[in-house]
Amino acid sequence: MTARRGQHTSPAVNARIPRASKQHDIGTSEAAAEGYALNPRLDEEKLAGEFLLNKRVHIPNFLTPAGAERLLAHLRHRQDWRLVINEGEKLFELDRSAQAALSTDQKTQLDTAIYQRARHGFQFRYETIRVPDLEADRANEATPLAEFARFLSSERSLRFLQAVTGRSDIRFADAQATAYGPHHFLTAHDDAVEGKNRIAAYVFNLTADWRADWGGLLMFHGRDGHVDQAFTPRFNALNIFEVPQPHSVSYVAPFVPYRRYAVTGWLRSSAG
Repeated sequence: MTARRGQHTSPAVNARIPRASKQHDIGTSEAAAEGYALNPRLDEEKLAGEFLLNKRVHIPNFLTPAGAERLLAHLRHRQDWRLVINEGEKLFELDRSAQAALSTDQKTQLDTAIYQRARHGFQFRYETIRVPDLEADRANEATPLAEFARFLSSERSLRFLQAVTGRSDIRFADAQATAYGPHHFLTAHDDAVEGKNRIAAYVFNLTADWRADWGGLLMFHGRDGHVDQAFTPRFNALNIFEVPQPHSVSYVAPFVPYRRYAVTGWLRSSAG
């Protein structure tokens, strides 16, 4: 998970890469999903015990299958994905047409800058589609992604999330879709951002048949420098972990056959 910030500009980066188009194609002719439902076989008590012990939990088969399949199909259909890259606190975005317009030299320069920053600092590169926080804006965005965000903040879902985490003050779930392809990654951080009211983070995975050696693992870092635990992407699986907690997403190998799709966000005490 990373902090979501507004788009910024930088002369140094703008000299290397073209500006991204602001035109989005979100498939407005596609009807929104009819609804999502929690798997009725989820064992809240067992999951709560695991979260209490480890401050994180992996929940297979989170939704009834049809909802997860519909959401994955929708994300594969979307064309408005934007590559996000940070330079310190600054955020840069490129839509897919802007990415395709990069020359070989520009790609090499961009890769070099990203990898230099990643060696010793916080750095990320992946694709995203954001969902607005305001309920009215979500309601106006008639897509399965926006509907899933509304579902996570519904009374039934919040009761489940509160029970699993033991935090009755969870009131809202923000959301963004993410797609990790070759050379994408997210270095270590703990998600603690003052004023964001974050209680826990979540990753709802939508990728089937993903291998651990392809990268893209959600990894939790121990104080001794070792990885305490890592979750391989699994279709229809929800990972929840307490904030703050050091974690990263491992580098995705160049030979992966498809993207690692997920919906991620934070469980917060308020939408403000």
